[in-house]
Amino acid sequence: MPYLLQVDFKFEGPFGDKMTNTFTDIANSINKEEGFIWKIWTENKETKEAGGIYLFETKEDAEKYLDMHTKRLKGFGITGIKGKIFEANEQLTTLNRGPLRKQ
Repeated sequence: MPYLLQVDFKFEGPFGDKMTNTFTDIANSINKEEGFIWKIWTENKETKEAGGIYLFETKEDAEKYLDMHTKRLKGFGITGIKGKIFEANEQLTTLNRGPLRKQ
């Protein structure tokens, strides 16, 4: 059963295209994480927040990534990091066309 990881934090920017240019290397490195399936990057310029929704193959993979990512964010001086892990309900997610596998 796949697991969702939700991470959000206060973020001063950059946003939009500048965010893409700044974090492309990190995005590529995420693809190599153990058990990683996909990520949706989130950003809200008005509330100065950013983060992501990730899907991992196991809870252990999500926990390991959250620990590493939290340390990395703190290394960038980011505080107030919130991370939550959820089990995905496969039947309902499939009914609503949610992708739960690598494509």
